[in-house]
Amino acid sequence: MRKIIAGLFITLDGVVEAPEKWNLPYYDDELSEAVMPLLAGAGTHLYGRRSYELFRRVFTGPAAPPHAEMMTTTPKVVVSTTMKDPGWGPTTVIGGDVAAALARLKQQPGKDITVGASGILIRFLLAERLLDELRLLVHPVVAGTGTRLFEHDSGHVPLTLLESRAHRNGVVALRYAPES
Repeated sequence: MRKIIAGLFITLDGVVEAPEKWNLPYYDDELSEAVMPLLAGAGTHLYGRRSYELFRRVFTGPAAPPHAEMMTTTPKVVVSTTMKDPGWGPTTVIGGDVAAALARLKQQPGKDITVGASGILIRFLLAERLLDELRLLVHPVVAGTGTRLFEHDSGHVPLTLLESRAHRNGVVALRYAPES
């Protein structure tokens, strides 16, 4: 069975929105080395619609990063009830009973499924007990405003710390698994 693994950049005050506003001073070679194995090891990338559109712009734009081809050719799944034409590499759009569709996706053979930059989707996956691992790269900055990973109505979600690592730049990598 494949795992769904989420990875997020996050501030000390829990903000996951607009990392381009606070992440860049910390995105060095060491942080890249922490991120790339998750991306490269994925058999499928899973996104919410807004995050998908952001990633599509980044990886198909004129300033696309070196790993753009890998991101484009890896199969993608987008959770959306409004998207008609994803327009980026091999992409499947799912709506309706998303939990059932993702449970079926986990049962398919292949490498793990990764989720990046989709806070709403990650909260949904945790609530539906579909998320197998949560990886947070906590940046030593307080954003003050912005969408937080866990809002006031997120509910009680006990997690077990699997690993922690402090980077030289002050970013702390935390790896959690939901408790059974």
